Amino acid sequence: MGKHRKKRKKNWKIAVLVILYLLLFLSVGALIVVKLFTVEKVEVTGTKRYTGGEIEAWLLNDEYSWNSMYVYLKYKFSEPREFPFVESVDVSLKSPHTLEVNVHDKALAGRVYVKALGQNAYYDKDGVVVEMSSEVIKGVPNISGLNVDQIVLHEKLPIKGKSVLKNLLSLTQMLKKYKLEPDSIKYGEEGSYTLKYGQLSVLLGQAENFNQKIERLSYIMPDLEGQEGTLHLESWTENTTDITFEKPD
Repeated sequence: MGKHRKKRKKNWKIAVLVILYLLLFLSVGALIVVKLFTVEKVEVTGTKRYTGGEIEAWLLNDEYSWNSMYVYLKYKFSEPREFPFVESVDVSLKSPHTLEVNVHDKALAGRVYVKALGQNAYYDKDGVVVEMSSEVIKGVPNISGLNVDQIVLHEKLPIKGKSVLKNLLSLTQMLKKYKLEPDSIKYGEEGSYTLKYGQLSVLLGQAENFNQKIERLSYIMPDLEGQEGTLHLESWTENTTDITFEKPD
């Protein structure tokens, strides 16, 4: 009986010591996290639309954001609140005092201004509306002349015309490929397309030989940079040299 009592007493002492050591370990760990992991620098990469300061203000948005470990764990297990034109974000610890933030911007192929809403509908390479905003993003062409009904976020542009959207997406992808994104693209009568670069207009005509026309345009544009006038590519084919440049009177 006495032996069992001594054994229980010894086990109880061991349990108490284990708990004390565990509490000490947790206290030291907590002290290290509080004192060592402080945000002194945020390195932002990936985004072309926001400054590092704007991204930092977006992510470090509560009373505990001074702690780098807290911020890292927060975004490891939860998504940040939505931010315009940002697809996703990756947050990592470069050091106890430095956070690395890699931002993935939403891919934008063009924008359509919706007069009734006073906003721009930004769409991706598949024609899906990914953002509605009054902001005008530089480098994203404005598309005009389309017959568009009610626009719904996260759905395809409801453009009337069987192949209009398909041709428009093909055109914008070709322009992006050759780094020839215009200020605007106008869809006109009889399905014609006109590109606008400052004071320079490029008439492409209907959606025929788009690939060849844009490739040809890539050779011509360096000579027309900064000029005013109209470049006619409507009738151009690989078998003709029917290209004219018309300067204003």
